[in-house]
Amino acid sequence: MRTVGARRRGVPISPSMISGRMVEYAGFSESVPAYLARPSDDHVRPAVVVIHALFGLVDHTKDVADRVAREGYVALAPNLFGTTELAGVLTPESVQKAMRLLFRLPRRDPELAREEIAKLPETERSIVGPTVEKLLGGLPKDRFVKDLVAAVDYLGTLPSVRRDRIGSVGFCFGGGLSASLACETSLRASVIFYGENPSPIDRVRSIDGAILGLYGADDTRINADLDKLVKAMTEYKKDFEMRIYPGAPHNFFDDTNGTTYREAAAKDAWDRVLRFYRRTLMA
Repeated sequence: MRTVGARRRGVPISPSMISGRMVEYAGFSESVPAYLARPSDDHVRPAVVVIHALFGLVDHTKDVADRVAREGYVALAPNLFGTTELAGVLTPESVQKAMRLLFRLPRRDPELAREEIAKLPETERSIVGPTVEKLLGGLPKDRFVKDLVAAVDYLGTLPSVRRDRIGSVGFCFGGGLSASLACETSLRASVIFYGENPSPIDRVRSIDGAILGLYGADDTRINADLDKLVKAMTEYKKDFEMRIYPGAPHNFFDDTNGTTYREAAAKDAWDRVLRFYRRTLMA
């Protein structure tokens, strides 16, 4: 645990201890499980919604929530795949197997994917098949955004949270959702780690708070549309910061992935996130 750091208005920015536990909140259509991490004191603090990548609410996502809490924020990491419809289909293990299959394809084509699935043993096919189908167009992204809006509302009911100081951070799939969430509800600050742009891009017009975008220079698919994001942020006069890291691929922040993790870029990105939140959420 971190030691108590500097104080602002009597509230320790870096608390001495944090606690974490699973909770449930009312989502758009049913309860959503989530990991809640917070400083162990009684101070009222800003909050951050931590949005997982495509592998779901794994230990890495909870670790990010803990890191956010150690910096003096209440952190809520919803499991967007934890609903009745998706819990058995989008497990971390099934998504990992499905992604390995998709990476073998020359392009993400449903017919090509079905041909590859047909070659698998029956037990493997029954696990991977439904997951691939979901990943290739069956993800209810609109519902995910509504569940995230509900997460913001839930944080606003907690006595330990400043309702006017709520932000978000998301990674990969969750980075795109962090951007979409900023378009749908009033947030003070949103961080996008290598996520897709809001679609359509004109939704940027609705953003109230500040945006920080962090990208790997080698992430060609995501970066192909960054010019549209910059243009929209400029056109609608938004508070927008962006950093692109040379030599960094997609998923460069995930220190559990030895293939994509880039330590220098990840450390610099985290430092930027903390400075960004101090400017927007701690102010």
